[in-house]
Amino acid sequence: MLKQTVSMYTRDRVRLDADVYYPDAEGEFPVLLMRQPYGRAIASTVVYAHPSWYAAQGYIVVIQDVRGRGTSEGEFKLFEHEIEDGFDTVNWAATLPRSNGKVGMYGFSYQGMTQLYAALNRPEPLKTICPAMLAPNLQHDWAYENGAFCLFANLGWAIQLAAETARLKGDEVAFLELSQAAKNMPLSDLIPAYPEVMQKYAQYDAYYQDWLNSEEAYWQKLTPDVSSIELPMLHIGGWFDTYMRGTLRSYQASSKKHLQHLIVGVWAHLPWGRKVGAIDYGADAVSFCDRAQIRWFDHFLKGSELTDPPVQLFEMGSNQWRSFSEFPHSSEQLLFLNSSGLAGMDDREGKLTTQQSNSAIDVIVHDPWRPVPALGGHVAYPCGSFERSAIDARSDVLTYTTDPLETDLHIAGEIVVELYASSDAASFDLCAVLSEVQPNGSVMNFSQGYLRSENSERAAYRIVLQPTCIRIRQGSAIRLSVSGACFPAYAVNAGIGKKPKDARAIEFQIITIELYSGESSQIRLPILPE
Repeated sequence: MLKQTVSMYTRDRVRLDADVYYPDAEGEFPVLLMRQPYGRAIASTVVYAHPSWYAAQGYIVVIQDVRGRGTSEGEFKLFEHEIEDGFDTVNWAATLPRSNGKVGMYGFSYQGMTQLYAALNRPEPLKTICPAMLAPNLQHDWAYENGAFCLFANLGWAIQLAAETARLKGDEVAFLELSQAAKNMPLSDLIPAYPEVMQKYAQYDAYYQDWLNSEEAYWQKLTPDVSSIELPMLHIGGWFDTYMRGTLRSYQASSKKHLQHLIVGVWAHLPWGRKVGAIDYGADAVSFCDRAQIRWFDHFLKGSELTDPPVQLFEMGSNQWRSFSEFPHSSEQLLFLNSSGLAGMDDREGKLTTQQSNSAIDVIVHDPWRPVPALGGHVAYPCGSFERSAIDARSDVLTYTTDPLETDLHIAGEIVVELYASSDAASFDLCAVLSEVQPNGSVMNFSQGYLRSENSERAAYRIVLQPTCIRIRQGSAIRLSVSGACFPAYAVNAGIGKKPKDARAIEFQIITIELYSGESSQIRLPILPE
């Protein structure tokens, strides 16, 4: 393998540096490009094979530091230069020595977004991309979920990027303080969602203030229109990935004029292995994406035949891959919430049934001093499925459970929970978690969603949960758990109508939430046939 470090200049004369890996063979080859902000030597090897492996498959592999990161020049501002820089880089990569002029891109998370941005203006050499674990709608599928600020993921990433900027600037004091904050997240400051360390080192912040301020013009500028990208794409996601909603919507929005494939494993954002949370899903759960990407690139950049199924979904529970011609269109099964009014006191008092019952009111008293903690799911760390019966035993968590299933149930797609509720506060939150209650009594979460309401009116609140694919075994039951917090995955609601950036810890209120189980509060389950 031959590795070279080379540079290019953008249209505004900013130098961008890259490592280029060449095959150990003669001839011309297509180029695989990854553009990333973490130091090009990492090259996303937390989830992908090393670039040298891709080079050995007959590709020139380019791993580039984006503007202001690694050794590249310029100022790093989250995503703001990636359209023009991506376009320029694709055209430059196509002219590298021994390139045949064809370019493909791969990478996940930030590196997935750089693919979409590069493709927007249609550089001629770019023939295909493989975006993984991303959310093109940065506001609604990345920074916020149904109006709730994803505190832990957003703050953790902001501190990491700020610490790296301080390191690149040679500011050792800032680097060490930010690094310490990353290891011990500052969640109890004067303004909990905007800790003092981020205010102190605001000059190194690439995005966090903008995301807290949530100005519409900012989001519109950075949200790529996936439907305008006229390229074949291989989309990759994970059922416990923070950005799975965005991955699925990106796949669904992509132009069907070109081939669109989708792979979804059981994985969290990283790593892509067999164990996620507390469950070992078996050897088949390990990522095969490196080989799948090579087959994809071989087809579009070398003309080889492609026989992979268009959609491959890992089904939890059966722990096997299922193949489809498109993302499955499931039938809908309704489960209604029934209760005696004591669903927060005893997990036998709240029921999920196929029939509505008389109206009952269950009450949640959310205490900001002891908010319901996050455990697993797709936003907390670590992500995944965990035994949560101790959380369900809290009096500020309402539980509704089916009878044991008489047959296996296969669920695939987005689950919708509709809750009739009201509150005594100016604003309140609803967290909905779906779990499998196994015959031995274990309660294992498999999907969840979160919503922030900016009013207190008695109304139906619609929560779209994380997409999933799971078999619930005969003899197990399904449980819905409802609470008013999921901390620190999401910022705790102060209850006073202020945005997270303005809510001071001393202002946080006790919030009483009433949930009406007899007024069409229900779950809409997407069911696959056997």
